[in-house]
Amino acid sequence: MEKIKIQILRNLLESEKNLWELLDRNHYTVKDFITALNDLYNEKLIDVRDEKIYLTEEGLKQINISSLEFKSEICCKCEGKRIIFSKKFCEVLDQYRQIVKDRPMPDAGFFQGYMREQDVIYRLALMHHYSDLDNKSFVLVGDDDLLSVALTLTGLPSRVVVLDIDARLGEYIKRISETYGLDIEFRQYDVSDPLPSDLIGAFDVFSSEPLETLSGLKAFLSRGVACLKEDGVGYFGLSTAEASMKKWKAVELMLLRMNCVITDIVRDFSKYGTFYETANYEMFTIKLKFPVGRNPGICWYKSSLFRFEVFGKPKPIIRPGRRITIKYIDWKDDVTNPFLYTQGNKKVNLK
Repeated sequence: MEKIKIQILRNLLESEKNLWELLDRNHYTVKDFITALNDLYNEKLIDVRDEKIYLTEEGLKQINISSLEFKSEICCKCEGKRIIFSKKFCEVLDQYRQIVKDRPMPDAGFFQGYMREQDVIYRLALMHHYSDLDNKSFVLVGDDDLLSVALTLTGLPSRVVVLDIDARLGEYIKRISETYGLDIEFRQYDVSDPLPSDLIGAFDVFSSEPLETLSGLKAFLSRGVACLKEDGVGYFGLSTAEASMKKWKAVELMLLRMNCVITDIVRDFSKYGTFYETANYEMFTIKLKFPVGRNPGICWYKSSLFRFEVFGKPKPIIRPGRRITIKYIDWKDDVTNPFLYTQGNKKVNLK
């Protein structure tokens, strides 16, 4: 907790900030961030005026002011992603934005939220950089970000298959595929169910933004790895907003057990909206001991991008033919799920 407090105090040393600006710079779980803020407020190291959080005189004593003389920041051109893309990718981005503007609204029961459109294209650009795009077969386990649309718009993959529990998404993909001449295969699929046998070992590349409970991560990653050919490649996102370092360690160990080697982790690669007409992932603000204003549009929820390669044959830790039980809410570590604040409702729409 001390690390989080220092992070907050250092950020406030630069200038006063609202909650969302501080959260945008947070490197730890939202739960721990909220606890740290409340502690600092109780200890009178921070205070609030006009919805801005600032350091008190006592708070100023906790930080070395001379540290302000040393400046460092994330590259503004690539946003720390290590990749930029060409005009052709820009054309795909324009087409993609036009096509997905009437996509289905997020369903909180499926824990849906949309990655920024440009971050979808950044993922394509990174894939292409590693020769993971041209003439490759893709399986997407979950696709509310509609990566499948962007992939097919490039004309480079040999096959794109989407596995997703949301029937609305399937209907939407079918409609836009017919309208725009896209070749996307959709199958309604729940990762807790056995994996269809024709998908096992059938793909070059797997991509997902998995559910971040431990059992959810295990299911999504194991199903994805089971779909890969020998020496296949995987991409997935993992946040620090919901996933603690303990959970990150568990994920890395899972990958090693499945005969996978992590080649890249790009911090905060993808940014997500958190407030929609149909889903509010910012209800945790009721846990704060001081008032805060509405989010002015800051995409504070970020997902780090993992890339891994299978070292020979994939060895999924869940047998493809086995049905499994998944916990859909992390009652211990997460504070962002809106179902945590629904009185008497501990059931989530999964089917």
